This record gives sequence, C-alpha cells and structure tokens, in this order.
Amino acid sequence: MGLEKDVMEKMKLAMKAKDSVALASLRSIKSEILKLKTSGSGKEMTEADELKLVQKLIKQRKDSAQLYKEQNREDLAKEELDQVVILEDFLPQQLSEDEIKSEIKIIIGQVGASSMKDMGKVMGLASKKMAGKAEGAVISKIVKAELS
Repeated sequence: MGLEKDVMEKMKLAMKAKDSVALASLRSIKSEILKLKTSGSGKEMTEADELKLVQKLIKQRKDSAQLYKEQNREDLAKEELDQVVILEDFLPQQLSEDEIKSEIKIIIGQVGASSMKDMGKVMGLASKKMAGKAEGAVISKIVKAELS
C-alpha cells in the first residue's frame, strides 16, 4: 500500500518540522485508511480506492471551508484550505478545464451522445477515465454544457 507508507513518512517529517496543518491533514488520511482496514471487508485497498479516499477528504475540507466563509469565519476557512493543499499532494496532476473538455468531446463521440438523456453514459466513462485527475463536479458541469 503506497499511500499508507507515503503518509507515514510525511507524518514523521511534519512532526520534526512541527507543522501542525500538515500533521492534521496526514492524520486524517491515516485515520480513513485505518477505518477501511478495520471495516471487515477483507479486501486490499487499490490505487483507485486510495484516490477516492483522498478526493473525499479534499471535498470535505472544501465544503467545510465554504461553510466557514458563509459564516464569516475566515480563520477556520483558511485552515481547511491549507489542509486541502497538503492533501492534493497525494493526487496525480489535475487536468485543466480545456483538457477535460477535449476528453469529454472524445467520449461523447465514442458513446454517440446527443442529448441530456445520454449524460449517464458520458459521466460513467468520463469519471472512470479521469478518476483522480478531475473533480466530479467539474466533469459534470462540462458534460452538461456539451450536451445541452
């Protein structure tokens, strides 16, 4: 399991550097890994599972930051966004909107999608193809724009 080893190494470095933001972020990843290990499913985590886990944590932090901003708590929002930066180190390079748009156009051509009725087919393929490289919300927004 590459993610777990990587997290442990970075935790050691964060402890030595007394970096509390990095440490909190890394501990959240470690906690989620332990939850999955002890869930009783008995299956080994794949790289795709690791990506989903990190993406889930990033989404949680972004949602929390948004709520804090709405409540005029910029200090707490900044802390959440600082953690997002650290968590993003565990994801592959993110695609730009133009790259996502071109990938989606290719997928639409492959599937033969012509209307919003075909959105499910396009989203299924796009989500698999761009897993970890783009957020689902961004993919969805671009698919809707291309199909309408």
